[in-house]
Amino acid sequence: MTHLDDYGWSAEYAAAFKPHRAADLEPARVIEEQKTHLRVVCPGGECRARVAGRLRHHASGPDALPAVGDWVAVQRRPGENATVHHVLPRSSALMRKSADRATTAQVVAANLDTVFLVTSLNSDFNPRRLERYLTIVWESGAQPVLLLNKADLCDDPGQVLGQAGSIALTVPVHVISALKGEGLDALGPDLARRRTVALVGSSGVGKSTLINRLLGKDVQEVRQIRDDDDMGRHTTTSRQLFRLPGGALMIDTPGMREIQLWESADGLAETFDDVEAMVQECRFNDCSHRTEPGCAVQRALRTGALDAGRWASYQLLQRELRHLEQRHDQRAQYEAKQRRKRFARMVRKMPRHKH
Repeated sequence: MTHLDDYGWSAEYAAAFKPHRAADLEPARVIEEQKTHLRVVCPGGECRARVAGRLRHHASGPDALPAVGDWVAVQRRPGENATVHHVLPRSSALMRKSADRATTAQVVAANLDTVFLVTSLNSDFNPRRLERYLTIVWESGAQPVLLLNKADLCDDPGQVLGQAGSIALTVPVHVISALKGEGLDALGPDLARRRTVALVGSSGVGKSTLINRLLGKDVQEVRQIRDDDDMGRHTTTSRQLFRLPGGALMIDTPGMREIQLWESADGLAETFDDVEAMVQECRFNDCSHRTEPGCAVQRALRTGALDAGRWASYQLLQRELRHLEQRHDQRAQYEAKQRRKRFARMVRKMPRHKH
């Protein structure tokens, strides 16, 4: 018998599930997301699951379908099988734009308390990519924590730590070596029993090594660092939730070197809080931050108070969000037009009554 409390079940989720209990469904949590199926844990234990056709048909988009970390309502089938009929409301969701050209969202992981944003102290460290990741994590509703991994490969962590601190601002930053187990004690408060933590970061930063170290056994394949660029090789192929010995729940995700924003306006403001504060100090409300007198941004760039790369990154992410909003509007208009066409066809097919 599995106790769902061990997987983060709470009074809030129980209240959300209450309407489904009368339909002879039971609660479960998605613990693995493969291309062809899910694995869930429910009171009877772990089982393979598929999404009900009705749920898939009525989903507003891919983000409405079950993702790893989701709490769902399932119906058990003979053997170790189940059907997912409903997704319970999420307390948080780490989302990105789908990798394809469609304007759709992808849920990387759901119902998170903390996101460990893992980067490395070797050649992988990229301030601009870190800003992008932080924007998405802040938008998720979870608390970001920055882990600077591979301290064993870096002679001077202090320099990178200083760079990271100027970007992370109020986010906790820890220097660790997952390979040697150094610095992991500092993660204790975020790894308390029943708390859910996701590991995110680009390929080769050591997420699989970290989860193996925290589990105390090798469950994720780890490959050696390439000699030519100090990068590890990507090994994780699915999103999966693990229970750590101390009772915390950790979601490992495949590496994402390129990650596109999805509705991250609040996350952008949180990540670039220092930049937005400077923008507010400009003399004119509609300042373009180019040649206007009294521009606080240009003054900060001249004095070095604002890094030019950080300012360029802020502008790039702003443009990306504006473009995404335009795509949202275009898609909404297209879908409304299609609904009108379907309604018109339905009206034309209706029998006409003669008076």
